[in-house]
Amino acid sequence: MKLSKSEEKLMELIWSNQPIFMKELLEVLPEPKPAPSTVATLLKRMQQKGYVGFKLFGNSRQYHALVEKPDYFSGQVKTIIKDFFSDSPLQFASFFTKKADLSTNELEEIKKLVETEIERRKK
Repeated sequence: MKLSKSEEKLMELIWSNQPIFMKELLEVLPEPKPAPSTVATLLKRMQQKGYVGFKLFGNSRQYHALVEKPDYFSGQVKTIIKDFFSDSPLQFASFFTKKADLSTNELEEIKKLVETEIERRKK
């Protein structure tokens, strides 16, 4: 299940600061800060979706991610490829390299990454 934009922003803060108490989360949220009840609702939805867990310390909850950031974003990229590129990573790569306005240096770096991954997989 996908996170909403508001949930993703909150998840970014959790990934960067975990474990984190609600009070600390409210402090690191950028302005304009949402109401504490809004943050609590978002956290509850994120728990129900399986992205966030917590430990109880008295009446306070210390939150932590149940899904690692690379895993979440990998899933998002796979969804984009499936939904917009007929489930073809090759179509995605073609679109990305032609439309992302990449410099020659950036394309060379991507080429090196691909070549390195090919060599790793051959071993």
